[in-house]
This record gives sequence, structure tokens and C-alpha cells, in this order.
Amino acid sequence: MSPALEVVGLDKSFDGVHAVNNVSFSIEPGQTLAIIGPNGSGKTTTLNLVTGTLKPDAGQVRLAGRDIAGHSPEEVAEHGLTRTFQNGRVFATLTVADNIEVGLHSRLSAQRPFKKLAHLPVLRWLPLLAEVAVALVTTPGVKAEREQVATRVDNQVGRFRERLGPRVEHRTHTLSYANRRRTEIARALVSDPDVLVLDEPTAGMNQSETAEVLQQLLDLKASGQTILLVEHKLDLVMTLSDQVIVMDEGRLIAAGRPEDVRHDPRVISAYLGRRHQAEEPDEVLVVHDPLEVAEPTEQEQTHD
Repeated sequence: MSPALEVVGLDKSFDGVHAVNNVSFSIEPGQTLAIIGPNGSGKTTTLNLVTGTLKPDAGQVRLAGRDIAGHSPEEVAEHGLTRTFQNGRVFATLTVADNIEVGLHSRLSAQRPFKKLAHLPVLRWLPLLAEVAVALVTTPGVKAEREQVATRVDNQVGRFRERLGPRVEHRTHTLSYANRRRTEIARALVSDPDVLVLDEPTAGMNQSETAEVLQQLLDLKASGQTILLVEHKLDLVMTLSDQVIVMDEGRLIAAGRPEDVRHDPRVISAYLGRRHQAEEPDEVLVVHDPLEVAEPTEQEQTHD
């Protein structure tokens, strides 16, 4: 069986800065792989390259054997890879239900005639005209597809029923930060992706909210969902992940099982070396588990 996702020699530079330097990894179907590392180590840039938000300078990204490196985010989603973002991105003036429904755009067929032409610059006006016509004249196929869409949206709202259920018709700008994050996760899941990419899904959440999302991710994993994850909360990473890779200054410095990576001297050095190199030489740092002090607070977190 081929890997669900395989990354080979991924490389990206910005104005001479090597943000991602020859990074390779693979995820087997049904597994969860987490990327960790200090702030600025290239984690989010790696996700952006995998999901089409950025184009790599070199390397391959293979989704179930298909090379998707350099494809647009829409094409990547159509191939079966969806994501959430580090800062949380929802359509503020749309309702929760409408935001989740957007995640099904790549899966529509009756409501998107000639959608394969949408990627051709000369002919992309044809599918746009066809979509307008379908919106004005509802065919039986369109009606059936809309019913299927409504069912899929309801199923995802049910995943967060206590949180999103009472707010399903609320515009998302009225929601709490945590509920906007839940809406974004539901939107990424509604199309039943082959690979789900999560960039700090619990950022900004308190301890109880984080535990709730962790349980939902564990349920997803138990159902066979393949997950690629970036997360600063190491307890969540160690509980959820099958494999962990560690990045520092754009390079992959360690990879393996969570319990092995947690005690790898290179990983401890990458985290603790930076945070305590300016301390007085005679200061003693007593830590039960060195990585426990490595997790940044919400105030300390910056964008990768």
C-alpha cells in the first residue's frame, strides 16, 4: 500500500532565507503525523507547500501516488487534501452552516457543470455561466445534490453539537474564537478528505476546550482519518500522534515515535538551547521532562 501522503526533498527559500530545506516524510493511511519545532522553524511553511498555498522551489508532494506539488489549493482539495489555518479563517458574514458548506465546493458536480474547465484560463467562463444557469433553473439532479449537501453539513455540526448546534444559523463574526476554530475544522472535514491538515487546531483554546478537540481528533483517528498536524501543545501531540517529526531552522532534525522524539537530545537542544542560552551560567534549570517547558504560551506564540 502506498503512503497516503509522501513528501520528498521539499525546498523553499524567501529572499535568500532557506525556510524549508530538503524536508522529506510520509504518512501511512489512517496514521497521524505531527510536525513540531521552535517558532520560525518552518512548520507552517511546510504545510503551505503541501497544501498548495505556496509553490515549492524543489521537491515532490504525492497524495496517494499523485504528484500535487505546485497545484493550486483548489486542485489539491479536489484531489482529497483539505486544511485549517494557523490563524483561523472563516467567512465572517456567512452563517456556520454556510461556512461548512463551502468545504463541499470541490465535491459538487450537478451544481458545477463543466467544472474541469475551471482551471483553463481561456475557457473558465463556461463553467461560470453554467453555474449561473443551474442556480436559476433547479434540475432534479441539483435538488438531490443540495439535499446531500444539507445532510453532510448537519453531520459536521453534530460533531460539535453542543457548541455549534445552537449557533448553526449565526454569522461567524458573532462566534467566540474557539467556535470559529470548530467551524473551520468542520468545513475541512465535510468533504471526507483523504488527508486532513491541521495547523494549530487548538491555538487560543483553554484547557477544557483543548481536551474537547483532542477527543474529537482521537475519534477521527479511530475512524481511519489520516491527519497531518502542526501543534505547539505537546501533550496533545504525544497523545494523538503515531509519528512526530521535528524541524529547526527549516531542516528536519529528528523523526520517530512520540516517546522517542520527546527525549531526543537534538530536540531538547532545539527547544531549550534558544530559550535559556541567555541565562546566567550558574543558573540551574530543573525540569522533570525537558520538553514540558518548551511549549510556548499563547502570548509567546508567533507565526512560523
